[in-house]
Amino acid sequence: MSLITLQDIQLSFGGPPVLDRASLQIEEGDRLCLLGRNGAGKSSLLKLLAGEQSPDNGGIVRRQGLRVALLSQESPPDLSGTVFDVVAGGMGEATALLAEYHRVGQRLAMEGGEELLNRLEALHKALEDTGGWRLHQEVERLLGRLSLDPDLEFATLSGGTKRRVLLARALASAPDILLLDEPTNHLDIDTITWLEEFLLKEIRTFLFVTHDRAFARRMANRVAELDRGRLFAFPCGYDAFVERREALLEAELARRALFDRKLAEEEAWIRQGIKARRTRNEGRVRALLKMREERRQRRERTGTARISLQEADRSGRVVAEAEGVCFAYDGRTIIRDLSTTVMRGDRVGIIGPNGSGKTTLLRLLLGELEPLSGEIRLGTRREVLYFDQMREQLDPAKTVAENVGEGNDTIVINGRPRHVIGYLQDFLFTPERARSPVSTLSGGERNRLLLAKLFTKPSNVLVMDEPTNDLDTETLELLEDLLMEYSGTLLLVSHDREFLNNVVTSTLSVGGDGLVREYVGGYDDWFRQATAEAAAVAAPPPVPAPKKQRTDAEKPRKLSFKEQRELEGLPDRIGRLEQEIEAIHLRLSDPEFYRTAGAEVTVLNRKLEELENELEAAFLRWEELDSLT
Repeated sequence: MSLITLQDIQLSFGGPPVLDRASLQIEEGDRLCLLGRNGAGKSSLLKLLAGEQSPDNGGIVRRQGLRVALLSQESPPDLSGTVFDVVAGGMGEATALLAEYHRVGQRLAMEGGEELLNRLEALHKALEDTGGWRLHQEVERLLGRLSLDPDLEFATLSGGTKRRVLLARALASAPDILLLDEPTNHLDIDTITWLEEFLLKEIRTFLFVTHDRAFARRMANRVAELDRGRLFAFPCGYDAFVERREALLEAELARRALFDRKLAEEEAWIRQGIKARRTRNEGRVRALLKMREERRQRRERTGTARISLQEADRSGRVVAEAEGVCFAYDGRTIIRDLSTTVMRGDRVGIIGPNGSGKTTLLRLLLGELEPLSGEIRLGTRREVLYFDQMREQLDPAKTVAENVGEGNDTIVINGRPRHVIGYLQDFLFTPERARSPVSTLSGGERNRLLLAKLFTKPSNVLVMDEPTNDLDTETLELLEDLLMEYSGTLLLVSHDREFLNNVVTSTLSVGGDGLVREYVGGYDDWFRQATAEAAAVAAPPPVPAPKKQRTDAEKPRKLSFKEQRELEGLPDRIGRLEQEIEAIHLRLSDPEFYRTAGAEVTVLNRKLEELENELEAAFLRWEELDSLT
């Protein structure tokens, strides 16, 4: 028997149904990834599964005695006390006894006294009588497994640590199914990796909502998508799901095109007049009315955002240069010995644990902070746009349109005026939503709004601090494409590993010790290089081999005078070859060229192949000669 079964569930909040005859089964051992656009109803579905919400229609069948725990996106506002108190709150009836026992134990350790000792013994006995002592040990075991300090105040913790405490609270009830709503949001990469390992080893059955593609790829053995109120389940991993979904969407588009063509033909027929009213054609008229109703009730997929960037004139060749920079705050070193150069067109990823100083590093490179020592030289003609992860550029009391238009009904985009409502529709805000206050928006909508507000201004340096939080997969992929085509300079802080892999060309890693190390490539390239460095440091020093007398044949050969001259001339030769290749590429990419080129197309392609072979040979020769210097 399934652990839980949804049967033809209906759920609506006044508009189109969030769930429209949705059905789903969760079996033991499922690691089910739930996907869908922002606002599709994924969180509502989790609340149904957790028993926190009831459907309008349909049935939910649970296995007898089933325990379900939900880890929500946001911390409950009423949670307070120590970490131990919060985790013990998931234990049910024994919660008050456990919390009191822990508090008295803390006071006894600090103050001593026979009265406290007697109180602790009485609580110990009460826990034994109610079975709560076993639960106390379970809380301590969970805190140990999740590396949590039981005595810290919950309210003082960072966002990532709070998520771990809430995970421990959810696990305290020993659930048969664990429900996770965006579990990686606001977690750093180290904590996300830890969470992946923990879930795979410790939790047998769980359902999770995520837009983190790397997390979904590693964790899911089933995928379900919530689309226009319907649930579609796929018994496969994330990559196979993407392929199958694309095939289904193509088939749906083909079916709808056929339906629309048939409807248009029937509408043309009905307009012919008297012939359509003959008795023998009444059935055809009824079929047309049914088609009209079917078309009226059709729910279209949420559109794709049409995001574009306005680019300013090019900045100077050097955007920012740091040499020996150190920065400290309240006596704590945040950044030390930073030396790096950001050139025009670089796409630089910045990674590191939460609180390590990534935002501080950004502000140093932008010239917003003065280093304690070292020097930062800023480039010329910089037009900077800054995406702030806290979204402080948005006024929650104003409407969506007021935030973007700044009091005006029109804005100028790429030199042309546009009405602010039309512009916001490119970012998937309906006219009604554009007139709503920002305070009513979801996290994903606020991120889209901040992108819309920023992209009304031209830039040549784009700074993005955690832009991927809460964005759905379609918008993420669109933003990736946009940043890949951006000719300016990008500085990107992100914990989304796939986003980093797809966008950046180099990575600055901020360590807990304040050291900033630079690596070529994205997240996977950083991980491979950092792992190799760590292995090299941990490896024992090599035992030197006994020296032996070299023969003349083994002695390194010096460059001849002719080879030295050849080496010196190779850079110029390579440069000329690259210019010739680029010129041919430009001609071949010009549509006008093909109208009159004729046989010249073949000649140019052959010439291009010869030049590319010659360039490769020049690079190999350069390596060969350079190794002898």
